[in-house]
Amino acid sequence: MGGFFGVVSKQDCIFDLFFGIDYHSHLGTRRGGMTVYGENGFDRSIHNIENSPFRTKFDKDVQRMSGKMGIGCISDYEPQPLLVRSHHGTYALSTVCKINNMEQISKRLFEDEHIHFLEMSGGDINATEMVAALINQKENLIEGIQYAMNEIDGSVSILLLNKTGIYAARDKYGRTPVVIGKKEDAFCVSFENFAYKNLGYKDYKELGPGEIVVLDEKKCITLVKPGNEMKICTFLWVYYGYPSSYYEGVNVENMRYSCGRKMAQRDNVKPDIVAGVPDSGTAHAIGYANESGVPFSRPFIKYTPTWPRSFMPTMQSQRNLIAKMKLLAVEDLIYGKSLLLIDDSIVRGTQLRETTEFLYQSGAKEVHIRPACPPLLYSCKYLNFSRSSSEMDLITRRIINKIEDGNVTDEVLEEYADPESPKYERMVEEIRKELNFTSLCYNRLDDMLDSVEIDKCKLCTYCWNGKE
Repeated sequence: MGGFFGVVSKQDCIFDLFFGIDYHSHLGTRRGGMTVYGENGFDRSIHNIENSPFRTKFDKDVQRMSGKMGIGCISDYEPQPLLVRSHHGTYALSTVCKINNMEQISKRLFEDEHIHFLEMSGGDINATEMVAALINQKENLIEGIQYAMNEIDGSVSILLLNKTGIYAARDKYGRTPVVIGKKEDAFCVSFENFAYKNLGYKDYKELGPGEIVVLDEKKCITLVKPGNEMKICTFLWVYYGYPSSYYEGVNVENMRYSCGRKMAQRDNVKPDIVAGVPDSGTAHAIGYANESGVPFSRPFIKYTPTWPRSFMPTMQSQRNLIAKMKLLAVEDLIYGKSLLLIDDSIVRGTQLRETTEFLYQSGAKEVHIRPACPPLLYSCKYLNFSRSSSEMDLITRRIINKIEDGNVTDEVLEEYADPESPKYERMVEEIRKELNFTSLCYNRLDDMLDSVEIDKCKLCTYCWNGKE
């Protein structure tokens, strides 16, 4: 995933920029970056934040950097912001994007005499550099940004800083948010709207799908009006978003309470306690407990002094180890009890199986699992959630492939996506047995979408039913 933040101000903006970026730390674990523009031009710093939080890595940079405009990001993959020199002049660029047609675009650009791209450590092209290359194909920045957004298969939201201000563009289908905040003599632009509240900014506007604006310290001007079609990622509410976040006017924490309520209304088990997998399962569990009357409890606790962040390393072997190491049992709340445990989702299933075994070893009598979203049948094409080299990394697809002897078509998957179908019931039962749960019941897609409380046609549901 990833998130970004930018500031244009009449005064030095470095502290607003620093804290605004830091408030996006829940969205990524690999890279952090800041670029400011001041009297001496551009000044940039990028650090690896895998083993140390953004605040720690950038503390010294904040003491020396200065400028009245700046952008920065937390990235789960590529280093950014990039500094780019082109016929548009010099600019800094940060993106939240996923580019599925990277190879096709790069091939075309090479044929059009684009000289080179710098490879990252894994041999991949930096996605933000690709966005810059597309922007530079056109005669002006606005046409270039629109061209990049139209050429990319996937999603892209953009912050571009030059000496005149910040250009901000939301993905053409609004898959990720871009919001504007305002205070006296300053504007900011952010992925998360809560990120600027403690800095004194108030909500100014939320960009619509494909909307492009330019900001300086006095004004925010719309250069390209928003489009009519939106497909914002539903996982922003279910999993990615911080509890205080709002997307399209809907708060994350409240949405999760609603999810939990709806799950409780359809359930018939009678556990002793309800618990959430820290942290993203907690609010869903509170909603369930409030509706069902079953007490909410915390039978295990995340060890926050050394594992304060909710995200995990990208290497699966490290993810599995850390998932185990950072949870501590409260055995008095586990021994001899029937537990109902809510997690935001089941992707591969490895971590939740190990968590369940951990609870059994601590004396749990039963462990009932309730994922807060439906079974994931497709790897996301639009964001870097459940990103993998193969759909077979998803436990659902491995089970379906086994049941269907490898004959898996879109038509077959459609049956497995239907919670009323026999195939769906068999898939869920096979997952339950493989992961050793006492019972397993997923949230329904219709209930989850109702919990968001915006028009369903504006919500992307691809990873659950393959529909764009």
